[in-house]
Amino acid sequence: MILAIDDLMSWGCENDIKRINLLTDDGERPTVKGTNIRVIYSDSAKVKVQIMAPTYEQYPNAERPYMEFPDGMQVYFYDDSLQMESEITSEYAIYYIEERLWHATGNVVARHFVDGDALYTEELFWNENEKRIYSDSYTKVHNEENVLYGSRGFRANQDFSNWQLIGSSGTIIVEDEE
Repeated sequence: MILAIDDLMSWGCENDIKRINLLTDDGERPTVKGTNIRVIYSDSAKVKVQIMAPTYEQYPNAERPYMEFPDGMQVYFYDDSLQMESEITSEYAIYYIEERLWHATGNVVARHFVDGDALYTEELFWNENEKRIYSDSYTKVHNEENVLYGSRGFRANQDFSNWQLIGSSGTIIVEDEE
């Protein structure tokens, strides 16, 4: 313990600005930490989005302020009748506060409950301002009848409607008209 104090004191005596900044930089430490958190976004007293995560850390003083979800998250989107429309889950996520941009990684799954579509990728971005989700990573989409692939990612509305695959391939079942 005494050695650590002596080392700290000798750092303070040096004119090394990098070391001084390391000791005083609040952007590198979270100001808020939480476990088993739930965040609810509402509009006109109606729940629109619910986010749940086992752990949470907030870094508002960082050069690019962010919130981190190191153990993943679950996001649920609701319609005007408070019915769950879609969900996004991931193993890790980070939210850039000023840009209102989410970046989820690790076994990312997005499901649209209305039509049963499910999307699988390793990376997904959710832009709250544009109400869009997208990725440039390999993506697989399952629906009731087909499995489709996007070698260069996808684009969709945040509720996972109107999606399109980039660099797509797959097999589509088409019924003959009589």
